[in-house]
Amino acid sequence: LHGYCITLTFSAKAKVAMSRFEPGSSINYEKMHENINIVRKRLNRPLTLSEKIVYGHLDDPVGQEIDRGRTYLRLRPDRVAMQDATAQMAMLQFISSGLPKVAVPSTIHCDHLIEAQIGGAQDLQRAKEVNQEVYNFLASAGAKYGVGFWKPGSGIIHQIILENYAYPGVMLIGTDSHTPNGGGLGSICIGVGGADAVDVMAGIPWELKCPKVIGVRLTGTLSGWTSPKDVILKVAGILTVKGGTGAIVEYHGPGVDSISCTGMATICNMGAEIGATTSVFPYNHRMRTYLEKTGRAEIASVADQFQDDLVPDPGCEYDQIIEINLSELKPHINGPFTPDLAHPVSEIGAVAKKSGWPLEVKVGLIGSCTNSSYEDMGRAASLAKQALDKGLKCKAQFTVTPGSEQIRATIERDGYAKILSDVGGIVLANACGPCIGQWDRCTDVKKGEKNTIVTSFNRNFTARNDANPATHAFVTSPEIVTALALAGTLNFNPETDYLTAPNGEKFKLEPPTGDELPSRDFDPGQDTYQHPPAESSSIKVDVNPSSNRLQLLEPFDKWHGGDLTNMKVLIKVKGKCTTDHISAAGPWLKFRGHLDNISNNLLIGAVNIENDGVNKVKNQLTGEYGGVPDVARHYKANGVNWVVVGDENYGEGSSREHAALEPRHLGGRAIIVKSFARIHETNLKKQGLLPLTFADPHDYNKIRPDDSISITGLKSFAPGKPLTAVITHINGSQESISLNHTFNETQIEWFKAGSALNRMKELQ
Repeated sequence: LHGYCITLTFSAKAKVAMSRFEPGSSINYEKMHENINIVRKRLNRPLTLSEKIVYGHLDDPVGQEIDRGRTYLRLRPDRVAMQDATAQMAMLQFISSGLPKVAVPSTIHCDHLIEAQIGGAQDLQRAKEVNQEVYNFLASAGAKYGVGFWKPGSGIIHQIILENYAYPGVMLIGTDSHTPNGGGLGSICIGVGGADAVDVMAGIPWELKCPKVIGVRLTGTLSGWTSPKDVILKVAGILTVKGGTGAIVEYHGPGVDSISCTGMATICNMGAEIGATTSVFPYNHRMRTYLEKTGRAEIASVADQFQDDLVPDPGCEYDQIIEINLSELKPHINGPFTPDLAHPVSEIGAVAKKSGWPLEVKVGLIGSCTNSSYEDMGRAASLAKQALDKGLKCKAQFTVTPGSEQIRATIERDGYAKILSDVGGIVLANACGPCIGQWDRCTDVKKGEKNTIVTSFNRNFTARNDANPATHAFVTSPEIVTALALAGTLNFNPETDYLTAPNGEKFKLEPPTGDELPSRDFDPGQDTYQHPPAESSSIKVDVNPSSNRLQLLEPFDKWHGGDLTNMKVLIKVKGKCTTDHISAAGPWLKFRGHLDNISNNLLIGAVNIENDGVNKVKNQLTGEYGGVPDVARHYKANGVNWVVVGDENYGEGSSREHAALEPRHLGGRAIIVKSFARIHETNLKKQGLLPLTFADPHDYNKIRPDDSISITGLKSFAPGKPLTAVITHINGSQESISLNHTFNETQIEWFKAGSALNRMKELQ
């Protein structure tokens, strides 16, 4: 009887809407609670928080095989979010699936196509004009298929999700690699390619390899110059860009309570840079306060009832444990050219001198989806105000990117925006901007000129921010960016060094301070949300056949039933090859809805081992050198299949599935590398390509750029069974090597059908 009463009480209280925009969809903690209990009994052990939320969303908790790091889980995520650059391809794929409406609450966010040039208002207006066709397509597709649409100027997808859609225990998938940001609110939020989003929107169970769990135990307290960003800068230094692959990073321990909810989001956001599936924090009072401040007190009170499901079980086991004492953690700055090269700020000046990195800081950039909260802006403004009180402005250029319209309006109302402008800052649009290369940086340095910038962003790969490969980009906290922009040099440690006021007076900056949340409520600013109408059958989604920005998709060809023989090596890639190398962003973002046009950037950033050049490969049919996409098109036109050979952690970085669609579209069949980044490997499988890894990594050295390769064993293609590559050298000699893969039965069906989307149609 007692148990019956509890269930009744839960049910009576539990009809709480998932968000204010979706009164018809309610949070289902009961179902999660039931699933957790089934799995806990089956495994007979305490569960980590990651396991509770993930297993709490299993399609079949009774029958699902669960083995961390080995089995594939079939999951039922609660919702989907897409940013405008990836939403184009996701919606084009959804349209070609033939389904009438999305099966779960889904949203589109316009944040990627706004180029930073002059300042917020002008840049936004220009973006609306330049991207009108794409925005119209996304708005009308959203309205037709039941997807909420956040207009340009609303803010960055991850900030909007934190403010409106994330909540403790929700499982959300997003078509952007920094989706894990929502882990700061106790959510499991995972970055995926558009094809994965289509599965969930179509109501099909979504597959994820059962993640391992890395525990990060936090002790002590954050204080002074040390910020939440320093936690993940430190973790990135420990784990490196691939140390989190296949794992969820779970923060726990007594130190957690000293970090604000938005600070926890910062840490989870940049977890993408260590290859982690996602990151998460346990539900606590900081999250409750944030939910209340963002108008979701009802969600907080129902989360309180289910608190035990939203924290790890005592005695649960992690696959690896990292310990960090926040009281001893010092401010960090990571870079250049990779986000895992970690340095204490106190040492960066000396390291830069020794390494020949430019000391002068040309531009300081704060904001981005990682660091644009009210607290971040307040702490940066507290430093700017100290400088202004002494008559000092930034020596470097300084830009400020608010994370959302709500943040922009609130920092304007509370005076932070004015302080940051007065010290020399330009307030940019509520969008991704320079963080993803949407930055028209034409005034202060020429392309190819060595220079240093410091940002509060998350990535700093070569040429990512400004398309200049000689730009040395460093990532750090907004507070340190502000201090270094004031000093104008990397050789400045704000904890010990002095600034000089215009009157010659030397002064030291006091450590930054800032309120976690505004004392008054947030100012929502302008309303930028479009509800999908209840009745949408009359809505037309137009794609102009002569458009150079949008193109309806043609299905990829099915597997012909035999081995793949006599394929050319399009390029043998040397070293780091991120999705930025495979399908660059920046100016190419405008073609994200047009597969044929965007395919002209295929691998143009990858280094060819044959000549150390970029975008210069030998066409084996003509003997002449050409651009990678041009040679690929020539092979395709002549009916010749090709492969790419690559190095470690191939495809790290952004979740963009164009890096998988383009090689498939231009005639690629297999990508053979030492190791893959998680999202990219799945994206390749979804498009009917074979992502394969060398059983012996040294076999990478056996393949020459002018070889032909056949892949055999496909007739008996099965999970866990390696395939064979027969390499034919130019002199006619042959050798065979073994190639591993991670395909399961379902994924092998995708390959045979030609793509996951083809398979979905076969099953309808």
